[in-house]
Amino acid sequence: MSLVIALGGNALGSGTAAQQLEALRETCAAIEPLVREGEVVVTHGNGPQVGNALLRQERAADEVPPLPLYLAVAQTQAEIGAMIETQLAGAVGRPVACLLTHVHVDPDDPAFERPTKPIGPFYSDAEAHALRQGRGWQLVEDAGRGFRRVVPSPQPLDIVELSSIQALIATGAIAIACGGGGIPVVARDGYLKGVDAVIDKDRASALLAVQLGAERLVILTEVPAVFRHFRKSNQEEIRELSAAEATALLPELAEGSMRPKMEAAVAFARAGGETLITSFESLADALEGHAGTRLAG
Repeated sequence: MSLVIALGGNALGSGTAAQQLEALRETCAAIEPLVREGEVVVTHGNGPQVGNALLRQERAADEVPPLPLYLAVAQTQAEIGAMIETQLAGAVGRPVACLLTHVHVDPDDPAFERPTKPIGPFYSDAEAHALRQGRGWQLVEDAGRGFRRVVPSPQPLDIVELSSIQALIATGAIAIACGGGGIPVVARDGYLKGVDAVIDKDRASALLAVQLGAERLVILTEVPAVFRHFRKSNQEEIRELSAAEATALLPELAEGSMRPKMEAAVAFARAGGETLITSFESLADALEGHAGTRLAG
């Protein structure tokens, strides 16, 4: 079976390198049943890591020239990909290769005028106010866990290195690609030009799955399933959804959190694929049909 697995931010956490490697060890053990055989591509988020990279740059700006956001995305692709490669290869006994991936976006995408993608650490209400005033950041409350900086998140249009990813998996290797949603680029005068944005990794993963002709997309996140009335007294876990039912549910879902995951699942379902949304902890039960949310056309 051809498969794309999208690892959420809690696959690594946001601690030290040693702590992230330990978290990845558990993540790779959880997905091991999925990646033992078949054509597999692993994608991943980078929100905490790219946020930390930007903080380091700002604090060292007097001594080291800061890099644009798209290059921070590239750096964290390599950083996280290197860690996943070492842990996953040891867990599954298959070749694993990380490929830095660029993704085309539209320079006129309205997302550039309306930032929605959370990156970096969580802040208290008081800290968020100070950052708005002192740095000009836009911050939003994120799923009851605090405030996070938001940046533009344009729609992914095309995976630049698609043929290279296909070549990798044709050799029997597990490919790590589209890290952090991919490095956002536009075409200018025959060249690729990086743009300052962060593409949602689930949308990019769904696009990659469609372009690869994959049969299944697994989105691993922090909750065991999609819920109606999330975090309310009447919240209800959803086990199965059609694309039409999922589309009707979209307005209820958090814009910077579960909504893009569901939009990605809908896009993949309409292309003929099946998506499973669940957590690392619930993955084993979800694979047996006892947890998680499945979405198909």
